[in-house]
Amino acid sequence: MKLIQRVAVLGAGTMGARIASHFANAGIPSLLLDIVLPGKPSRNAAALAGIEAAAKQKPGAFYTPEAAGIITPGNFDDNLPEIRSCDWVIEAVTENLDIKRTLLAKVAVMRAPGTIISTNTSGIPLASISDGFEREFRQHFLGTHFFNPPRYLHLLEMIPGADTSPQVLDFVRDFCDRRLGKGVVACKDTPNFIANRIGTFFGSTVHKITVEDDYTIEEVDALTGPPIGLPKSASYRLLDIVGLDVWALVTKNLHDLAPHDPWRERFVLQPFLAEMIQRGWLGEKRGQGCYKRVGKGAEIWVIDWKTLEYHAARRASFPSLDAAKNVEDLGERLRMLLSAQDRAGQFLWKLFSDLFLYSASMVPEISDRVVEIDRAMRWGYANKLGPFELWDALGFEDTARRMEREQRPLPENVQRMLASGVKSFYRPADRGGCPHTEYFDLAASGYKQLEQRPGVLSLSGVKRARGVVAKNAGASLVDIGDGVLCLEVHSKMNSIGQDQVSMIHTGLDETARNFQAMIIANEGENFSVGANLMLVLLSAQEGEWDELNAAINAFQQANMALKYAPKPVVAAPFGMTLGGGSEIVLHAARVQAAAELYIGMVETGVGVIPAGGGCKEMLLRLGDAKQPFELIGYAKVSTSAEDARNLGLLRDGDVISMNPERLIADAKAQALALAQSYIPGTPRRDIKVGGDATYALLKLGLYMAHEGNYITDYDNVVGEKLAYVLSGGRATGEQTVSEQYLLDLEREAFLSLCGQAKTQQRMQHMLKTGKPLRN
Repeated sequence: MKLIQRVAVLGAGTMGARIASHFANAGIPSLLLDIVLPGKPSRNAAALAGIEAAAKQKPGAFYTPEAAGIITPGNFDDNLPEIRSCDWVIEAVTENLDIKRTLLAKVAVMRAPGTIISTNTSGIPLASISDGFEREFRQHFLGTHFFNPPRYLHLLEMIPGADTSPQVLDFVRDFCDRRLGKGVVACKDTPNFIANRIGTFFGSTVHKITVEDDYTIEEVDALTGPPIGLPKSASYRLLDIVGLDVWALVTKNLHDLAPHDPWRERFVLQPFLAEMIQRGWLGEKRGQGCYKRVGKGAEIWVIDWKTLEYHAARRASFPSLDAAKNVEDLGERLRMLLSAQDRAGQFLWKLFSDLFLYSASMVPEISDRVVEIDRAMRWGYANKLGPFELWDALGFEDTARRMEREQRPLPENVQRMLASGVKSFYRPADRGGCPHTEYFDLAASGYKQLEQRPGVLSLSGVKRARGVVAKNAGASLVDIGDGVLCLEVHSKMNSIGQDQVSMIHTGLDETARNFQAMIIANEGENFSVGANLMLVLLSAQEGEWDELNAAINAFQQANMALKYAPKPVVAAPFGMTLGGGSEIVLHAARVQAAAELYIGMVETGVGVIPAGGGCKEMLLRLGDAKQPFELIGYAKVSTSAEDARNLGLLRDGDVISMNPERLIADAKAQALALAQSYIPGTPRRDIKVGGDATYALLKLGLYMAHEGNYITDYDNVVGEKLAYVLSGGRATGEQTVSEQYLLDLEREAFLSLCGQAKTQQRMQHMLKTGKPLRN
């Protein structure tokens, strides 16, 4: 297959524009075409509007604003012949069969032979779209169903046509995996494919139970969010984001195209939703749906589905839910909730039991394996567990027997499973110290080995198969093979404290003796939210200054040990990488970053400055004190790994992994490549600082920001401490100082701020609310 050097995206609506945006994130130029809008000054107005909407989207569609520059806007009338220079043409126009076929007929004439053609349809059968086209066209035609927003949702459903070449399918799968960072799931050409088939059933079941058992919108969203492993958007908040009109279209499409589905009547819109659509209350895009914001304070109000009147949102309270929120393990939490006899337990049992029965009944219609159904729901709907993984977490046999006791008919494949004494859909099958997993094949009624995924390394799997090299309560050392050791942090929110500092030294010692390199990686929600703020606050309140000073110094020296280790250390940050977490990353020999990286030193938000070497490192990287002063002072956090590079938080030699599942394996490969010729450095003693002149300049900036009401009085106090450190301690004139000198300044400033009442207030507020206090 030829390389993908340019793509064409046909249709600049919500999906088309954001698909082009994500190709731009991957560095691939695109031609974005749409109709000519009458009465507009530009014939490319529709495409330009799509790009503009993607740029304004919150959260953003682009990794950096500059990425939009490689999308070329155009229109179907003038620019369609330009697709001949494109290697892949993606159709993303409205969900209308005639419109799609008419456009693709023109594409068939203008495309170069061998060009890949795909449709982003969310439910129209591919056979209907490609019927009658020439064989060479059909061999290069397939479905590539991106999920919105493509930047953030991992799933891409790949649907082969009847004649699609296996080589085309293999190429698209690999390209979307590596270059676009997608989790690719092969689907059958069935209505709504996999994720939307199961997701629509799940949502429709939520709506049905809401009405039948009289739950409020607030109650349902409290039950169907993070407590059960779903996103914060839960159910009705998600409906507002998607749009009630879009939901109605997807539901109707499924009802119309799946006449033999025994659960078909589930895909009928609840009357209150139909009435909301009739009134134009479609969700976020219309300013109101299930929720709306009221007044200057933008207070959140919620609809009463029985009266269609809004009221201030009320906190939903269920005894079992309140108790379960303290249980960290998802499986244990789910078992607690579904065994509860209150309204929460009753709601969730009805919801999950229907989900399990429906999902099992869809095998093999929509998928031959449970694996693809689980992946589709995890990757497309950001669920922690897919339906069959959920069933395992709750206990397959116990749950199935409960349904039997309720005289609910089980699908034949599940009956066979039960009869054979099988206890779960998945089971470990490790051998020789290597992790392996088996899944239950519902058609064959037996276990089969789940294929390995080259380039994907599971830390949890490795630990299960061969244990750990060393461990304490907050961190572990894992031998991930080929001479590479992994330091894994696993404290709450992966915060940094004594356990992690201790394990850094243990890991470096172990690497020096027995390994070629070390990586710092984990499989948590985020890389690290920073230092353990509670311990810092308690020490400050108790006046334990010697202990706090020693702890900060220990963290500084651990970071210096990482930086100047005899063998290379590669950090693999992803997600939120804040405060002390970012300082660990700054001291690594190389960084293998996930594309979705939100890194920054946010200490000023809690009334202190970075004291783990962050000020020092940014001064070294950026040279001029003004840039790190603004970066740290305003607590800037990157919006992506590319943005982190622009901010100076990543260097030119640092590498980005588009696919988060490949991050750990990529970091391991990076570490091994470094190890071949690695020469450690020595601590710097030649760092230039500006002295009193720089301090005065930075203070002037603070004064102007304060006069403009951009910062508070206490922000000014914290800013002066930061200016003191970055200017080299107000030395007379320019000076040359050592790394240790700057570390000492950082520590001194940190400790002095910890003694301030307003800093302690900021820390308390952050711990209580998760938000910074501007006091």
